[in-house]
This record gives sequence, structure tokens and C-alpha cells, in this order.
Amino acid sequence: MARVFNFCAGPAALPEVVLREAQADLVDYQGSGLSIMEASHRGPEYDAIHTEAIANLRTLLDLPEDYAVLLLHGGASGQFAMAPLNLLPVDGTADYVNSGAWASKAIKEAKAVGEVRVVADTAAERPARMPRPEEIKPTPGAAYLHVTSNETIAGTQMKTFPRCAAPLVADMSSDILARPLDVRPFGLIYAGAQKNLGPAGLAVAILRRDLAERARPGVPAFLRYATHLEANSLYNTPPCFAIYMLALTTRWLLRMGGVAAIERRNAEKAAKLYAAIDASGFYRGTAAVEDRSPMNVTFRLPDEALEKRFAAEADAAGLKQLKGHRSVGGLRASIYNAFPPEGVDALVDFMRAFERRNG
Repeated sequence: MARVFNFCAGPAALPEVVLREAQADLVDYQGSGLSIMEASHRGPEYDAIHTEAIANLRTLLDLPEDYAVLLLHGGASGQFAMAPLNLLPVDGTADYVNSGAWASKAIKEAKAVGEVRVVADTAAERPARMPRPEEIKPTPGAAYLHVTSNETIAGTQMKTFPRCAAPLVADMSSDILARPLDVRPFGLIYAGAQKNLGPAGLAVAILRRDLAERARPGVPAFLRYATHLEANSLYNTPPCFAIYMLALTTRWLLRMGGVAAIERRNAEKAAKLYAAIDASGFYRGTAAVEDRSPMNVTFRLPDEALEKRFAAEADAAGLKQLKGHRSVGGLRASIYNAFPPEGVDALVDFMRAFERRNG
């Protein structure tokens, strides 16, 4: 069966060349006689993969030496709690920007840990948008300011990051490695892997090293960043296969020309799809134009019955997972780094044909 175009928001499309390389290694990894999923996390086969994954991330993000790469269990949702447990003092306050569903989840978890102040809130606004920089009012002396760089459900992206005295903490699950980034204002960047980095089961955390010792008293060892920093992310058995896939995916991204090159490719894909939406009175984008995400393109049709028909007919045509999130409805095309440009072309052609039949 031919591969379909997978528009899923996550787990998302992976580069086909990466999947084929993993397939070749699955039973016998490079002549070792065992699968990469069977290799000891203390053995030489896995050690090379682990080292490469970290080195590739350092190169792609241009990380200064005072930042560490941590490879952790629990996905981004685990980081919603782990970040305040490590960075929010018992007597301190953390600032959060509420830009949508995922920011709201991070806020809820942080409030279970300590004092949280929401310094800007656009979560309920329609069309969906990110707060303007001037709307964000940091708290003097806050331990950190948390932002969500890309809201996958709303289809919005933070184009510029706030400036403040406190270190920034960012959930970049859905747009990490999709655009160049100056990491120096950030104390912590975290991302679930299943959008731009590889399969589900892994969280990547980029931590400024001096923050590793801020954990609250009584935080269990496994939930302390310092534990994983000291152990080179090998405190316990890591998600080895997910890290192997991270190594292959970042290797592919380096071959593609790195983050700047993939940003250009992403911009071309998104521009083509948004142009098709804007050229039609039949389709309607749901995100404010200035905040539109190049990763998650959200749109509506004239009514829900047509949206259901669109999703069903697209699925039958090999354009999969276009149904919008259950909390907002509509349609959503997730076109992360690995999503091929020809898939966008196929969707645009389908949209035009569907409008001719139903408009």
C-alpha cells in the first residue's frame, strides 16, 4: 500500500527516509546481531546513538556550553509539573502566558506546585491569537516567565518572545527546530518529541545549567533536573528507541541544511495552504493572520456537515487526520518539518475540487 499524507497533529509524520533506515536496523542493528530496541542503554551501540542525538541538537540549536540537553520520559505534559518543581521556589511566584489549550494545561499543573500569576490571557479569544508583547506584564522578581510558542489546537504561533528580567521557560513541543532561535533569554525549553523530533515517548529539555540546583526541597530524585544532568540522561533506562529515532531525525534535518533551511521550506508550505484558504469564500481561517502557525493550519467550512464530509472524503483520498481537535471542531492540517511539500499540493488540489462540488 502506498503511503498516505498524514496531517495528524501528533504523533506526526516522520521523514520517510528515517522510517526506512529504522526499518533496516530494527532486527539487526548495524551487524550487531540484535535489534536497536534490545541493545543495552549502557552498551556501545546505544551509547553512540545517545551521544549523537545530543550532539545533533546542540548543533541545530547552536547551544552555548552553559546549556545542557536532557532526554527525559513523560513528554511535555510531564514537564508541566517538572518545570515548577525545579524552578519555582517555595516562597516565589512564576508568571505564565495563557495563549490557549496547552498553556492552560501548563498553568493548571504549575498551580498545583506553587504561586502562579497569569500575566496575559488570550485563550478564549476568537479568532485565536497570541498576546501582543505590550499585553504581557511580568511580575517583578518572578522566578520565570512561561510561554507556549505554538498552540496546536488554535493554530497560532508566538512570532517574537517577551523580554523580561526573569528567564523564559517555553513549551516548544510543536515548533522546536522549525525556525532559528536565540536560546540565551531562555532558562528552559522543553518539547514532546512526537511532532518535530521523532515518535512519542520522549521529552527533550534544554536547560541553562545554573538552574539545575533550584529544585524545591523534597522533590524526588527522578523529578530533579540535576539528577538527569549529572547522569547524562542515563539515571534510569531512557526511552532508547525514541532517542534512536531522534538521532535519525536530527541527522536528516542536518542533511536538509539545518533549521534555517527547514524554516524556508515550512514557510513555503504554509503560505501555499493559507493562500488557498484566503482565496476562497468557502474556507475560513480561524487564527488571527499575524499569528498564524506554519505548523498547524486551522480552518472552517460554511457548516459542520460540510466539515464532516470534507474530512471523510479527504481521508478516502489519502489525506489523513484533517479533522480539527474535538474541543474546537473544524479542520486542521499539521505540516511539521517532516511533512512533504507534495502533501500540501495534494490538499490544495482537493480543497479546490471539494469547493467546486459543494460551494
